Amino acid sequence: KMARTERNLMLQLVSMFLMGVILGTVAEDELFATTQMEMFVDELPDMPRIHGFDVVNGVPVSKSLKIGMFHKKWKFHRDLPPTPVFAYGTSKRTATVPGPTIEALHGIDTYVTWQNHLPSQHILPWDPTIPTAIPSTKKGIPTVVHLHGGIDEPESDGNAHSWFTAGFKERGPAWTKKRYHYHNFQQPGNLWYHDHAMGLTRVNLLAGLTGAYIIRHPHVEAPLGLPNGDEFDRALVVFDRAFGSNGSIYMNSTGNNPSIHPQWQPEYFGDAIIVNGKAWPHMIVRRRKYRFRIINASNARFFRFYFTNGLVFFHVASDSAYHEQPVKLRELLLAPSEIADVVVDFSKSNSDRAILANGAPYPYPSGDPVNEANGKVMKFIVKKHREVDTGRIPKKLIKYPSPDVSGSSVTRYIAMYEYASAIDEPTHLFINGKSYDEPATEKPKVGTTEVWNVINLTEDNHPLHVHLGLFVVLDQTKLVNLDEFKACMLNTNDAIKCQVNKYASGKKTKVPAHEKGWKNVYKMTPGYVTKIFVRFSYIHSNTSYRFDATAEPGYVYHCHILDHEDNVMMRPLKFVH
Repeated sequence: KMARTERNLMLQLVSMFLMGVILGTVAEDELFATTQMEMFVDELPDMPRIHGFDVVNGVPVSKSLKIGMFHKKWKFHRDLPPTPVFAYGTSKRTATVPGPTIEALHGIDTYVTWQNHLPSQHILPWDPTIPTAIPSTKKGIPTVVHLHGGIDEPESDGNAHSWFTAGFKERGPAWTKKRYHYHNFQQPGNLWYHDHAMGLTRVNLLAGLTGAYIIRHPHVEAPLGLPNGDEFDRALVVFDRAFGSNGSIYMNSTGNNPSIHPQWQPEYFGDAIIVNGKAWPHMIVRRRKYRFRIINASNARFFRFYFTNGLVFFHVASDSAYHEQPVKLRELLLAPSEIADVVVDFSKSNSDRAILANGAPYPYPSGDPVNEANGKVMKFIVKKHREVDTGRIPKKLIKYPSPDVSGSSVTRYIAMYEYASAIDEPTHLFINGKSYDEPATEKPKVGTTEVWNVINLTEDNHPLHVHLGLFVVLDQTKLVNLDEFKACMLNTNDAIKCQVNKYASGKKTKVPAHEKGWKNVYKMTPGYVTKIFVRFSYIHSNTSYRFDATAEPGYVYHCHILDHEDNVMMRPLKFVH
């Protein structure tokens, strides 16, 4: 019996080793120490801009784009060897990390054929023991693109099972079509595109597959007078990375429960903070106002942004929608996938240097404090000369409908669970106690509104992202006698039977002023019930969706900590007429 046990153990170790080799695991050589990289030496890049429209005889018309995913080398820092990455671009030569910023016009359709030119093996370790897109030939890297914040047809939403490999050779079970249709009929605002393949989202984004997407509506936005033009209106895509001494992206190839999941870890963190593809860059700015569209494209890192010299943010939009009025902030907490649209007035700077810093613990909220490396983001070098500034911060922005809870058709309870092994390490995370591939339980009616009570029974803050819908956060209420309530929920998975209203009777946390508008992601506080008012229709218009939202393969909602989403804190969202 002992010999058999030892043999089984040896076979298991060998299979784990081979799995690492076969799946393209990066050798765990020494980490490239962040102290070897001097901060603020590289200039902040402005990613290439691609118009999602053509102009014919002075009139904007729809446009078709071809954007590929390429394996290439990218220079993240002057002192770091070139890094193998996966990058979006119109060609391998022009592909960048993050990808090009797509600028669309409200009401003008953009079509994109996303093309996979990636190699047969991944550049990062991945884990087939979690629900994962795996080609039948075991060759090729599954990818599919989701336009985060887009109000578009299900066929173009980038469903996790709609993946495809290079040349569309293999396709996932929910494959739809090659050319995606983005309607751009929604309110003006900030979106971003990124990979969404089943079980591979965390590694495909780590490899570089992200990019900004802006829907502009000049008729509505020009009167606001906000800073504009390529120089003064910039997207900032921020994420963290760790690197090996050879310059490769470092990701631990051993899981926290290796006998269960050989590679999966509950969160990825790196000490190098990357902005627009450069580690701790600098930007030379004039003494005037700038608009920054800040996208947190990290796998798991929250940022609490602030300026070391006391400069403030004027927060004008959250995720994909403007506020009714700007909100002045000294610091700004941004969860993975959230977008903060802010104006910074450098004419108010009392120095010629302004460092954008980070103060968010990781994992958030109860993890390690920031260190010298991950506590810095980038530096602004402020020119001495004062100048005339045409940009302004208006008193009023855009007013959208307020939530009318009395008109909501359904109230739902959405519970977040984390499960642990015998060594008390996370093994997987579920929403409502169900895996992703179990039948949809959330089936809203198109055009209606609902109230969702999101119950966070874990110790992490989970940024919940709802595809297609927009929502307003109403309140957050602390759960009392949490262990007792949690035990009931783990047993019955029924908030009503477990008397959620009795336990949701603790202190209420106010929704910050800059987060009271329409959002598509929100931070679900651990041990709280967060009540959101979800709308499955446009907020800028009473017209119906310009597509059939009930079509296959439907939509999803999920935690946007990518390591959680992959394993498998995501559920289907299917619509009915």
